[in-house]
Amino acid sequence: MATTPDDIKATYPLPVFFYRVTIGDDDSHAFSEVSGLSIEYETITYRDGLSYKEGAKYMPGLDTAVNLTLKKGIVRADSYLLSWINTINLNTVEKRDLKIDLLDEAGEAVVSWTAVNAFPKKLDAPSFNATSNEVAIESLELMANSLKVDYPG
Repeated sequence: MATTPDDIKATYPLPVFFYRVTIGDDDSHAFSEVSGLSIEYETITYRDGLSYKEGAKYMPGLDTAVNLTLKKGIVRADSYLLSWINTINLNTVEKRDLKIDLLDEAGEAVVSWTAVNAFPKKLDAPSFNATSNEVAIESLELMANSLKVDYPG
């Protein structure tokens, strides 16, 4: 059992609520939710001459594309996500790297996920309900080539 503050810091799991999202070089946007940080590989099924006896063999294939979802409250002075999705023009788009840092209590990155060459593919407006007083949340779906995970320090 951890007994000192350093032991606790090193062995206890980190909470998920303290994170930072950087799109390109811009980290000025606060997102309420980030999901889809997964690394996945296709599976190749190989059948050789002994497959009837030993069964098929399975091995990892190509990595799959990364599908991310970012959610944030709509702010009057911020149309960043709409501006980015509007860069799509006949199979061209501004691709950007996305970096998500899980932070410790001092605001230092403990784990970082970098989505390489991400681009927007869907922007959802909030659902409207006259009987609700919730924040208007917009959702942006992105696709990226790959996901890199880094444990700095």
